[in-house]
Amino acid sequence: MDAVRPYAAAFTSRFLLMLQYRAAALAGFATQCWWGAIKVMIYAAFFAAAPAADAPMSLAQVITYTWLAQALLALTPWSADPEIALAVRTGGVAYDRLRPLDTYALWYVRGAAWMASRAVPRAALMLLAAGVVLPLIGLSDWAWKPPATFAAAAFFLVSLPLALALSAAFLMIVNVVVAATLTDRGPNVLFNALIIVFSGNLLPLALYPDWAQTALLVQPFAGMLDIPLRLYVGELSGAAAAGGLALQAFWTLTLIALGRWALSRVMRRLEVQGG
Repeated sequence: MDAVRPYAAAFTSRFLLMLQYRAAALAGFATQCWWGAIKVMIYAAFFAAAPAADAPMSLAQVITYTWLAQALLALTPWSADPEIALAVRTGGVAYDRLRPLDTYALWYVRGAAWMASRAVPRAALMLLAAGVVLPLIGLSDWAWKPPATFAAAAFFLVSLPLALALSAAFLMIVNVVVAATLTDRGPNVLFNALIIVFSGNLLPLALYPDWAQTALLVQPFAGMLDIPLRLYVGELSGAAAAGGLALQAFWTLTLIALGRWALSRVMRRLEVQGG
């Protein structure tokens, strides 16, 4: 327990610190409500114009998926950890190298806390707005629905922390690239585009062509958003649900191993700048 305590303290302190930015949470919630409403209306128009009995997801599932995706948007690694990027630019990264702690584990837990702390208040507000307010004002067809089944809820609750762990593992890959290149601008632009498309944020992965489904499901970004959301709406169930959880765990361990190896190489030849 003594070995874990410093990392637990780092996670807790970063989480509580980021919760203080209430204006940022409200602004993010308002923005995500706006984009969520636009996407829901677009999906409704498409389903109304071309209803398909054999569609992989119903309109109700797609609407719930969309609100969930907006609620958990901050849980995906859109950009490098700004704290790490600042430390690399100013030379403060040298202090992390001097701490009697594992640098990878320290950056990992701080990055996980950064993403979780931004997602929690926005998700709570989104649930209130899309899951409670919309039905109360007569817009239940446009609302965030409860989980499809009890099993779907259970799978989702297991998948959500795995999604955070996977996102934090990929965030560490981005952080390593930032430490190696001494800038976060290029990595943020590159990885942002990948996350938007392949996590299911732009479009539920189940709605892509059939020939791409296997490749889309097994790639690592699906576990950050698409798999948990498909579990919630019941699009993945039984053996497929268990397989989705296994994919999340596999990619988390794989990216952690890759990130540790890459960070050790970068730190051996790191150039500290600033002053």
